Amino acid sequence: MYVIYIQYSLKNLVIKKTLYNHCKTHLEKKMEVLEQQKERLQKDLTSETKSTAGDKHETGRAMIQLEREKLGSQIHEIELNYKRLNTIKDVKTSTSISLGSIVFTDKANYYVAIAADCCQINGKAFYCISTQSPIGKLLIGKKMNESIMFNGIESTILEIK
Repeated sequence: MYVIYIQYSLKNLVIKKTLYNHCKTHLEKKMEVLEQQKERLQKDLTSETKSTAGDKHETGRAMIQLEREKLGSQIHEIELNYKRLNTIKDVKTSTSISLGSIVFTDKANYYVAIAADCCQINGKAFYCISTQSPIGKLLIGKKMNESIMFNGIESTILEIK
């Protein structure tokens, strides 16, 4: 009986690590794309500086500056998600759903962390969601055997890891 429990715990640990790494990789890919865009905007700004077309020149610089600010905001959001993800790296199982929980329902499986792509593990789909998402807000604080209603569909929580 003890050996079975250890195997079950290791399985859950592997699933949690896999989901954590999936989210981390998702953030790394997004950051890489944003960094490339940032470099491209810097090059555009440099070439705009060399231009001498008067008002057109100023408009072009202003547009590039707006894009840079928007990009900075997106990078900041990813950095916040990195911090959020790092706080749940070693989260232990709880009886109620919180940041870092893996939730099994009769309809779908969720990893409450950050918004990321769906992750397939051993033929099961896990939706990576943030606590700020509509379904995340419904799940936070719930316990096993409780239900939520989302888009007119009731889901019952079967297990929390």
